[in-house]
Amino acid sequence: MDKKKVLFLCTHNSARSQMAEGLLRAMYGDRFEAYSAGTEMTRVNPYVINSMAKIGIDLTCHRSKHLNEFINENMDYVVTVCDNAKEACPYFPNAKNRLHHSFPDPSKFAGEEEEILLEVANVREEIKSWIAETFGKQ
Repeated sequence: MDKKKVLFLCTHNSARSQMAEGLLRAMYGDRFEAYSAGTEMTRVNPYVINSMAKIGIDLTCHRSKHLNEFINENMDYVVTVCDNAKEACPYFPNAKNRLHHSFPDPSKFAGEEEEILLEVANVREEIKSWIAETFGKQ
């Protein structure tokens, strides 16, 4: 059985799309190939790396990627995980399905480190639940 390819997109490919890629790979990697990219490149958010490590998912080797790396790839799903990416995302000619679900942006969280980590963990769990609902039965 061929694995279905899923590309998660957000603005900077630093948080939400990175978490979604790591979670889909960890949860359903036997059925899906997960990728992530952004409309702009930055770096993977260190709070996201920390939060994912707490549930056993290592993102230390992940890098921020631009969506142009994937524009000509055959994808079963292109999933935007923020409203900005949905608006800025170009047409993916080789995408079979397009999905959108917006999640809070961890780069906007402020406060003490523990407060930020808690908010990032909440977003992580939101994404995890959405992935289970969306891809778990496929």
